[in-house]
Amino acid sequence: MNVLIIEDEKPAADKLVSLLNKTLHDITVLETLETVEDSINWLMNNEPPDLIFMDIQLADGISFEIFDSVEIKTPLIFTTAYDEYAIRAFKVNSIDYLLKPIDSGSLAKAIDKFKTLYPTKIDNKKIELIYNQLVKKYKIRFFIKFGSHCRSVLTDEIRYFFIVERSTFINTFSGKIFDIDYSLDQVQKMVDPEKFFRINRNFIISIDAITDIITWSSNRLKVKLTGGDENFEMVVSREKVSDFKSWLDR
Repeated sequence: MNVLIIEDEKPAADKLVSLLNKTLHDITVLETLETVEDSINWLMNNEPPDLIFMDIQLADGISFEIFDSVEIKTPLIFTTAYDEYAIRAFKVNSIDYLLKPIDSGSLAKAIDKFKTLYPTKIDNKKIELIYNQLVKKYKIRFFIKFGSHCRSVLTDEIRYFFIVERSTFINTFSGKIFDIDYSLDQVQKMVDPEKFFRINRNFIISIDAITDIITWSSNRLKVKLTGGDENFEMVVSREKVSDFKSWLDR
C-alpha cells in the first residue's frame, strides 16, 4: 500500500509512520509533506497514492486549500487536533477523522475501514502479463540460412536483433551474425517482452546481454552489451526511456 502523509509537525509525522509500520506489513510511505504548496505540487506531478493521511492545519494554510487546485480521488484519513472540521472533512473523500494524539487502536480501525471500502486494486498490467505468459508461446528458435547451409539458433543465444539497409539480422552471444526473414516489427511480437526490449527503431536487445547503462545527452540512455566489440551505438530513444526503466525494474 502506497501512502502519502501531509503533516507539518515532524514528531507527529514520525509517530504516524511508526504506527503505520506496526499496523501494516506492506506499506510504503511515498513522501511526507509539510505545506499546502508542496502538497499541490506533489499531487500534480506524481501517480496518486492508495491512501492519504492529511493534517488540517499546515505551515502555510489549511489543507482544504489543496482541493481548490487539485482533484483528489484518493481516499483520505484526516489527522488533526481540532474537531471543528469534521463535517467539512467528510465532503472530500474522507473515510475517517482521527484526533491527535493518535493511538494504534483508532489507526487500526481506520485502516480496516479503508480496506473494507476500497478493496485491493487489481493491477491490470500484471494480469495481462501473466495471461500472456500462460497462453502465448513466444518464439524459442529461429531458422537460419547461410550460403548452402542452415541451422537453428535458439532465442536464448541472441544478444540483439538489428536492421541494416532494411534487412534484419541477429547477433549471438558467440559473436556470430545471421540474417533472418522477418522485419524488426515482426520480431518484436515474436519474442518474450520480459526478456527483449526494442530500444529504438533499429535494435531489440536481450536483458541478458546488458553489462552497463550510461546516462547520455538529452535524458537518453546508452547501453553497453556483452562482447565489447560493438560497431553500433546502443542508445535508448528518448520516447522509450521511461518504458525501458520500467522494463528493467520488473
